[in-house]
Amino acid sequence: MKTLVVGGTGLIGAHVALALEAKGHAVTIAARKPPEAPAIGHLPLLIGDYATGEFTSDRLAGFDGLIFAAGNDFRHVPQGTDAAEHLERVNTRGVPAFFTQARAAGVRRAVHIGTFYPQVAPQTTRSSAYVRSRSLTEEGACALVSRDFAVCSVNPPFVVGALSGVDVLGAPTHARYALGQFPDMPLFAIAGGTNFMTVHAVADAVVGALERGEPGASYLIGDENLSFLEYFQRLLDAAGNPDRLTIEDRSHPLLPDDMLYAGRGTVIAYEPDPVERGLLGYRRGDLSETIQAIVADCKNSD
Repeated sequence: MKTLVVGGTGLIGAHVALALEAKGHAVTIAARKPPEAPAIGHLPLLIGDYATGEFTSDRLAGFDGLIFAAGNDFRHVPQGTDAAEHLERVNTRGVPAFFTQARAAGVRRAVHIGTFYPQVAPQTTRSSAYVRSRSLTEEGACALVSRDFAVCSVNPPFVVGALSGVDVLGAPTHARYALGQFPDMPLFAIAGGTNFMTVHAVADAVVGALERGEPGASYLIGDENLSFLEYFQRLLDAAGNPDRLTIEDRSHPLLPDDMLYAGRGTVIAYEPDPVERGLLGYRRGDLSETIQAIVADCKNSD
């Protein structure tokens, strides 16, 4: 299948692109600028911004499959711009408009990569402009399902992963924290927790959804439920740091309150549907191994 991965230079998109290539897909990545990650530098590249309408149907013609991994969050809001208005424009309206162009171009199968919040913490669609925009984005994209256009959504939790050349505020930064590379940041954890899964498992699920997903379906995926204390302690243990963390009732510098859409102290725990997991065919149980590898890479890069 000739497949386009929009947001293919990001952490999830890049891993999905590589997983698709390994399965025999002819993969092109689409992004606003060329990739910095060497692992995906060999893939064909389509430059453009979906949010400004640059991906017209004629540019999308010839692709059979589409992965959308470019949803905006608070990190993408331009300074001085109203966040809710920005997210409504680029997510709620922009993504379905892009999918409409893809359908007109003859794309037959598409996967929207969303977020787990609307399914596991539906109250956040009222309290968070970001979650509301992602929920409405998914609804708008899946509403375009037709006999010739199969769209489904894959909704991951907290994603743990790394790729050289992809700079994300996530596990690699947390690993450097555990290694003591941010001496001005105190070591502590916050209350609450969530479901975690590796980026490799997410890529498995997205490939499975593209190949076998049911039109209009919203797949809640996940792996291991951990408290934030347990998550950060695993990082410290992998780093060989003997410190034992304690929970403090204040905003964490690496998990600030504005990133915790269900609120600090909230526990979001669930077990993914085994039938859906079987359909999508994604791995589980590789979280600790992935954390250890990320910490080792950060240590070796010093």
